[in-house]
Amino acid sequence: MGMGTSTFVTRWINFLTMLLAIVVIIFGVWMSTHHDGCRKSLTVPVIGLGAVIFLISVVGFLGALKNNSILLWIYLITLFFVLVGILVFTVLVFIVTNNGSGHSVTGLRYKEYQLQDFSSLFLKELNNSRNWERLKVCLVKSEDCNNLSKKYKTLKQYKSAKLSPIEAGCCRPPSQCGYPAVNASYYDLTFHPVSPNNDCKRYKNSRAIKCYDCDSCKAGVAQYMKTEWRVVAIFNVVLFVVLVRQTNILALFLRLQQSETLVSIYVFQ
Repeated sequence: MGMGTSTFVTRWINFLTMLLAIVVIIFGVWMSTHHDGCRKSLTVPVIGLGAVIFLISVVGFLGALKNNSILLWIYLITLFFVLVGILVFTVLVFIVTNNGSGHSVTGLRYKEYQLQDFSSLFLKELNNSRNWERLKVCLVKSEDCNNLSKKYKTLKQYKSAKLSPIEAGCCRPPSQCGYPAVNASYYDLTFHPVSPNNDCKRYKNSRAIKCYDCDSCKAGVAQYMKTEWRVVAIFNVVLFVVLVRQTNILALFLRLQQSETLVSIYVFQ
């Protein structure tokens, strides 16, 4: 690869990365105006990530455009720290979200989740009453539970439904309680629970209570958060590969530049 080709490739890769960063920033701004509190809490890191990528790309683009080795080295060093940060974060996400695979229940199409199956980080966050109240307001929608009886009009439909982790954990008592379902929103609580699980006592048929303060509800939220984090981790892996490729191209460009400088000095002497 000649120097002209290296310059061209580096310049256009960074230009495309700048466009990507602008899209990320616009998406962050859109999230801040179209989503609830949970999604809005993600807007600052999303916009921040877009801004960092944009600034780094501008430095790399100008360095390649002006053939300025100082700017290119600043770009390379900054990109290295960004890569380390992405790698560390991604590894931690996969470690934290490694547990909590869910438990299959005979006769049901969905899995039930237990809080103790998740990592200590999830346990710490969800068992903190302040954090739980905030997450519950954001993610656990009472209308979702109340609408189950409209979605599944017969008991047969309800038993064959594929509920989400939050619906399975927050809208109904755990299966181990043994309460018979009358319909999608009402259980016969006159039966003595066959399990000592405290969630069996916490569950109420009341639309305002349900199982919103149950450990099973927290576990459903933990599973939802795990899925969201995994999506972010996968995106980070893709971003990491793209940035590593950019780093390799730039490193080759700098080596060619240094080689040309050495040749020029040798010929001049």
